[in-house]
Formats: sequence, C-alpha cells, structure tokens
Amino acid sequence: SPGLSLRAGHHADRRSARGAVALGGGEEAFWGDFFNGEKKENPWVAHVPDDLLPSESSRTVIFGIEIANRERKRDLGRLFMARFGDIARLEAEGTDVRVTLKSGTVAVLDRLEASDFDDGVRVWDTARGAVDLDSTRIRSIEFLPTAPLAAVPGRLHGIVHTVRGAFTGFLQWNREACVGTDELTGRGEAGEVRLRFETLRALARHGRDASRVTLADGSEILLTGGSDVGDENRGVYVDDPRYGRVLVSWDAFERVEFSAAGENGSGPGYDDFPPGRPLTGSVTARDGRRLAGRLVFDLDESETTETLDAPSGGVDYTVPFALVAAIVPAVEREAEPRHVRVILRSGEALALEPAGDLGPRNAGLLIFPDDGEPPAYLPWPDVARIDFPPPVPPG
Repeated sequence: SPGLSLRAGHHADRRSARGAVALGGGEEAFWGDFFNGEKKENPWVAHVPDDLLPSESSRTVIFGIEIANRERKRDLGRLFMARFGDIARLEAEGTDVRVTLKSGTVAVLDRLEASDFDDGVRVWDTARGAVDLDSTRIRSIEFLPTAPLAAVPGRLHGIVHTVRGAFTGFLQWNREACVGTDELTGRGEAGEVRLRFETLRALARHGRDASRVTLADGSEILLTGGSDVGDENRGVYVDDPRYGRVLVSWDAFERVEFSAAGENGSGPGYDDFPPGRPLTGSVTARDGRRLAGRLVFDLDESETTETLDAPSGGVDYTVPFALVAAIVPAVEREAEPRHVRVILRSGEALALEPAGDLGPRNAGLLIFPDDGEPPAYLPWPDVARIDFPPPVPPG
C-alpha cells in the first residue's frame, strides 16, 4: 500500500483497529490527500431570497426548431472535498457519512453517491497487521497524529515543467502512483516495460503518445502507449506549497525531474494542518457598494481550509483559501482572453480562467455582517473584488 501516513481508530461490531490507514481503494494514504464525497444538502441556500437564486435555461429543440425554453432554478448541490489532515472524524450511519473537521464543522455526505468512504479501507493494525475492512461495517474512523513508522516507502517528489511554468512538490503520477516502489509502465522496443519510479531520474513527453525516460544511471529509454507515458495519462498531481495542489494535464506536461528517492520524507504530519477558520473579508460590488463580514463563497466554501478550484492552460489549481489574499473577477469589456486575477498571500498573482469556482456557474456570495444582521447576497456577475484579511497570529 502507498504511504502509511494516516492513523485511525476504527469501530465495527464492537471491535476496533488502530494503526496506519489508506482509503479510496488505497489511493489516499497521506495527510495532504483529499477525501471526496457529495453533500446531502446545501444549508446556505436558505439564506438567499427565492427570486435571487441562480437559474438556467432548459431548451427543447426538435429538427432544429426550438419548441420550448424554460427557466428553472439551478441545482445548488455541492461536492465535498477536504484534506485528510483537516478531518477529525468520519462516522457512518445508514445512508449518511458525517465528516467532522478539526474546526468542529460537520458536513453530511450522501453515502449512496460517489464517496471515498465506500471505495475501500485498509488499516495496518498494530496487533493484527494489514486488515481490509468492509465499509458497510464501519461505524467511525477517528484520525490521530501519526506514530513513528518503522518503514515508509519514499514518496514521489520532483519538479514538473509545464507550459504554465514549473511546479515542485510531492507527486501522484497518473493521479495514482505516489511512492518509489510504484511502477511506470509502457512499451519499449522489446515489448512491455515496467520500471519502479525509484529507478527514474527524469521523464519527458515525446509527442502525444510517448515519453523519453532517463534512468538513475543516465541511460535513456523511449516508451510508448498506455496510461502512464502517453495521451491516456490522466494527469499529474503536484502538492506545491505555493498553491496547495495542482493537476497538470498531459497536454500541459513537458517533463519531470524526480528527486532522490525518499529524501523528502513522507510529507506533512497531522498536526501540521491547523483547524480551519471562518472565511472573512470585504467584497466590492460593481455598483460601488462595500460589504464586509463572514463570507460564503459560491454558496459553498466558508472556511480557510476549503479550496478555490479553477484552471489555467491545462493546469487545474486547488488553492486553500488560507493562501488567497484577493480575487479580482474578469470584466466583460476586457479584451480576450479574459482571466480572473487571484492574488496569493505571497504576492504572486495567478491569471486563472473564468471556469470552475470562478466561472459563470459560481452561485454568488453570502456576506454575514459582524452586527448580526441578516446576510447580504451578491450574485457572482456583480462582484468586482474580494479581499481576505491576513490571518491573525495564534495567541
């Protein structure tokens, strides 16, 4: 199993297991990996006047002739995504999965929809060794600081060069392979080739469906086809501390230079993820109004550990709001291509495409004033700028 960086207490049929754990069919085993699911309801919708709720057109066309065009309220259901390091506890009951974050916030997920909880759980119990658990028999998983582990596979780490610049951090090749003992597969001159990542020095894309691989001894091999070295590759996750996590598509990927196996350890520990804080800031509307207080972005994100998700040139950014200083949406009259400026606390400004959380399907903002008055709602097209105050030092 990759990783071995999570520990949890598990309870099923009055028995328990305690040790390192991997979820999501074995794909998520580090604190910086994401737990995914679908929320059963969106509690923020109740704060928006019904006549202001976002709507969309539903057209019916037969033989090129429009026979109906109806307006209907947009589905404001939301997916859930949180790093394992931000989670305190998972609980299962019936069709519900309750996720309690370190901050105390609780999200209720629909177990019948796509959820990492039901994709498989493996615990390396301190007494019984590796135990594969049927998720239907799990009552709860409590996350705990990781105890020292005797043997942890070295995580993949390196520099990924793209058409949008370079990203450095822990890697998940093809969204899955994440440790040195995982294998890269492809076809060479003599047939199928399988190479452990820990034996690789670099890899460069060679056309759409091939890659040139440099081994640790300096020799090179050209591999073609397959999902690892060709155009079926689903992309490379990079946990770059500057941005949180990015997903580099195969179209944007140019080459990667791997770090020496294991020299970067297994990454941040559980205690390196502080509890989230309420998302606060000031919003400038396009009509000049200024609103300030607690924010709910896109009628969904309300804490600093939640993420801003948007693409740029084949690279998908997943940026925790704790790293964001300001958001400046594009203006319709600006010359193409239009971009949304996301200014990070580091001072760097990202030019992201008006898509994802920054696109036309953004459901708008709620602003809860500090005086306890009812929240104001601002549709996304009416937002000129959002400023987030710097974090308050603890103590």
